[in-house]
Amino acid sequence: MMRYLRAIGMIVACAGLSLTGCGGDSRGPPPAITTQILSDSGFDGDIQQTSLTTYTVTQGMSPSVQSVFAGIDPASSTEFRAFLDFPLNGAGGVPGNAVIESAFLDIFISSFQPSTATLPILIELVAFQPPTLIETDFDRTIQPPLAYVRVTPPFTLRDMGTNVSIDVTSLMVQAQQRGLVDFQVRIMEDLGPAILGLIEIDDTTGVDRAKYAPQLTVTYF
Repeated sequence: MMRYLRAIGMIVACAGLSLTGCGGDSRGPPPAITTQILSDSGFDGDIQQTSLTTYTVTQGMSPSVQSVFAGIDPASSTEFRAFLDFPLNGAGGVPGNAVIESAFLDIFISSFQPSTATLPILIELVAFQPPTLIETDFDRTIQPPLAYVRVTPPFTLRDMGTNVSIDVTSLMVQAQQRGLVDFQVRIMEDLGPAILGLIEIDDTTGVDRAKYAPQLTVTYF
């Protein structure tokens, strides 16, 4: 009760004064909050272009599917584009009015082929709702990126068996500005001259999911 009365007295005493006149505003900015969001394994997937007009869509992790692929398969010369979905709503998400300080996408590279490749990769912010992949999500004209970042340096064999952390702050800022309910990315080879190279991104649903599955780490105010 004494604390309550003291607080009321302070409010009355400062009512006619500026903040500086009442001892200054020493509160400073609000503390930053960091949240870590695992991708939604039910909506993660990839699309393989098997010919100029045909595609194979794989979505949702299962006992037989525990990863997604991005790049051009050196064995078949077909291209894969991976898609990851991170829900921003709910507990542990990011409030719609948050100011983004930083965002990092962490992916674990399960395999890399061929061993001699140097593979340039794009991370593109996309929006597909409901979050069900369809063939045209492969196409950058039909499903244009809202923003993108280039992974620097390109992927090489040294990345296999490691966790790669990618700065996607600019993409997260765009997602907030657009009011997206999911942070969704398309991961693909940065196309110029075709490079035969394929990365496999771990998306396990097993006991080690928290350690190996794709994760988005966001710091915000």
